[in-house]
Amino acid sequence: MSGYPVLSRTRPGEIKSCIPKSPPEQPEPFEDVVKDFQKVILPGITHWNHPRFFAYFSITGSYPGVIGEMLSSALNVNAMLWKTSPSATELEEVVLDWLRQMVGLPQQFEGVINDTASAGSLCAMAAAREAIGLQVREKGLAGRSSLPRLRAYCSEEAHSSIEKAAIVLCLGQDGIRKIPTDEVFRMDIHALETAVKSDLDGGIRPVCVIATIGTTSTTSVDPVNEIAQLCKKYGIWLHVDAAYGGAAAILPEMRTHFVGWDNADSIIINPHKWLFTPIDCSVLYCRRPETLKQAFSLTPEYLRTAEAGEAKNLMDYGISLGRRFRALKLWMVIRSLGRQGIANAIREHIAYAHRLAERIETHPDFQLLAPVPFSTLVFRLCPKNKSGSDSEINGLNEKLLEEVNKTGQVFLSHTKLRGKFGIRLAIGNLKTTWEDVSLAWDVLQQKAAELTKP
Repeated sequence: MSGYPVLSRTRPGEIKSCIPKSPPEQPEPFEDVVKDFQKVILPGITHWNHPRFFAYFSITGSYPGVIGEMLSSALNVNAMLWKTSPSATELEEVVLDWLRQMVGLPQQFEGVINDTASAGSLCAMAAAREAIGLQVREKGLAGRSSLPRLRAYCSEEAHSSIEKAAIVLCLGQDGIRKIPTDEVFRMDIHALETAVKSDLDGGIRPVCVIATIGTTSTTSVDPVNEIAQLCKKYGIWLHVDAAYGGAAAILPEMRTHFVGWDNADSIIINPHKWLFTPIDCSVLYCRRPETLKQAFSLTPEYLRTAEAGEAKNLMDYGISLGRRFRALKLWMVIRSLGRQGIANAIREHIAYAHRLAERIETHPDFQLLAPVPFSTLVFRLCPKNKSGSDSEINGLNEKLLEEVNKTGQVFLSHTKLRGKFGIRLAIGNLKTTWEDVSLAWDVLQQKAAELTKP
């Protein structure tokens, strides 16, 4: 893997031009298919499993997870009902309870695996909508003039999947109220309460609040404990998006970031982000699983089984009827690495990030744009010997990011924070070493020097 450029160097349409426009009429030798995989497909792959993939959030795999994925594909089961594969259902129940224990959540939380946090958050918000008792499941929203407008709340730093979920659930984009953040990009609790009060006074019905532990741009941590108290006060469902940050709860020293999340109604954790499990594997924990089931359970005659009363049917807890055997790879990862092995890897990633943050802070031409609570940094080049407008500095950083990624040695991504273009470097690959992080820093400094030389 390390022999390939991290970021694919192909141009749009290049891969398609190498593939016949019509399917083959006759079987082809499998050796030829494999050769074309190497010749045509691999050049168009951006290597998410590369130890110097620092863009977005890593979806690092591990060899136990890869083996688990392979075995799952070979078994090819559909775990929609307990009866259609008892092992798939019961292993999912057990392994998600293991993970619950590892991150310190109370026993009331039951988990279910979805493909991604986008699907899990959608399901959680659907459960929140069901919980307010407006019979939306039965009667829908359209044409019901007696219904109040519905509202969900999240910070302006929340993931875009929350807004998409609002679109799907017919709350609409206007049904999402984005709450301002403070100086370190956390949801402003006072602004949240003001928004809730204003909506209630205007006849708008709050559905849920989405708090985040580890936002996508900066990995900031919303004040979950205070938000939970506010939700309890007003009777609002609290959903916590800890898709990235949740894995860090395995570390006792990181639990300060998670105070109050045990009072949430639902929580997302993505093992495919920072728990070394190949994509896709996203866990939705729910304190009120019966409400989640009430929102989705629908059993036609052809899916009725004698075991329904005593066994869990996973199809009842989300949109999908068909369900892959995702628990197998997570089980293999946890068993092969152990809680301590996973904790050590996460702790190491956080230490690398803090070590790099120190280098950025002491460099005269670079500046951090946000705190570093986990293993992700946001920073920019701001040369002390060159003055320029915000637009010019933004342009310089866009060019720097482009030049760094063009080397093929590393892959970084970006965000914008209050108009400032920031470079993101997220550490989360099981194989990443300090040497990999240090190389990224060297490339950044080298390209910065080339761009700013007189």
